[in-house]
Amino acid sequence: METLTTIVEYAVVLAVLFGVVFCLLGALGLVRMPDVYLRSHAATKSATLGVLCVLAGAFLYFALFEGHISAKLLLGILFVFLTSPVAGHLNGRAAYRSGVKLWRRSVRDDWEKALQQKEKGASSQENVRQ
Repeated sequence: METLTTIVEYAVVLAVLFGVVFCLLGALGLVRMPDVYLRSHAATKSATLGVLCVLAGAFLYFALFEGHISAKLLLGILFVFLTSPVAGHLNGRAAYRSGVKLWRRSVRDDWEKALQQKEKGASSQENVRQ
């Protein structure tokens, strides 16, 4: 029984350490990436995974060792899982629509065609109304 407890303790520690490493990588990505879109990607993806791992480690610790199921931790995990990727996407979209340029070495611009088609559709609808 004691070895099972030790294994679970190591699993909790590994989950928290894994989360901390991903949060650190996200912070480094914010500093090192060349444009707002790559920074947003680095921050959103790694920070989401990092925070989820830290919260999951805390949840496991309290559930297994303290005997307390924390609804606040579960809600925190759910909230971060749902809102962080959406916020990162909307930040990138707002930057693109406001005219922030891509990095000069970017290979592809997937939004350009979509926005051109949307603008053509909007201008043709305005012509129909007049």
